[in-house]
Amino acid sequence: MTLGDAGGMVALVNKDDIHHARCKAGLATLPPGPLLTTWPALTEAMHRLGREIGPAGQDELWQLIAGGLVVIHPSAADEGPRRRDLMAEYADAPMDLADASPVVAAEPLGLRRVFTLDRHFYAYRADGEPFEVIP
Repeated sequence: MTLGDAGGMVALVNKDDIHHARCKAGLATLPPGPLLTTWPALTEAMHRLGREIGPAGQDELWQLIAGGLVVIHPSAADEGPRRRDLMAEYADAPMDLADASPVVAAEPLGLRRVFTLDRHFYAYRADGEPFEVIP
């Protein structure tokens, strides 16, 4: 399983995004399995797609979820303090909630691959381990 961040999901859906072809090609290199995203990352992606394409773009992302390409991490109540700690640790990046949530989701699952266009993920660490950033 691979983490899915907002930017990568937006570029997959938005055919006019300058990163669309690169993200489609990067997706094809991933091992079989869904992209695991979080509600904050999904919210950011939906907001951007609504602004860039409109409801049709948002619906296409919902279709990726319905088809199983994207699954939503069931957030646990105890993840909030860890998100807050990470946002403080990476305040100079800065790290927002949509970035902190996939990092926190990755830690107990041992996930270290993230599908993202966000260069900050090169600096972020999950349990001290770097991420492999795709594409």
